[in-house]
Amino acid sequence: MKFSKFRTKKIKEFFKKLPGILGEHSFLTFLGLLLIALILSGFIFYKYSFLVKKEEPEIFGKLLQFKEEDCQKVLEIWQNKAKISEEIDLKQYPDPFKID
Repeated sequence: MKFSKFRTKKIKEFFKKLPGILGEHSFLTFLGLLLIALILSGFIFYKYSFLVKKEEPEIFGKLLQFKEEDCQKVLEIWQNKAKISEEIDLKQYPDPFKID
């Protein structure tokens, strides 16, 4: 029992002193964190770039075709909306706060 209490007390003291130690050796801390970041990013790059098999994707069904009729319908709807918007902009509304 005494051994585990002594060990946990030492571990707690170490973690309390850790920011001070890292602050005293800030350049070495920076280099260590940079090395960790480079190793981690290198691993991710390796996993998602070198290990991926480069295969041609299979196409299921027929290819996408442009439908001229649908495009014309959409253009008509847009033109109608633009026309309605212009009519609303040109309409004169009476001023409810104006006293005659």
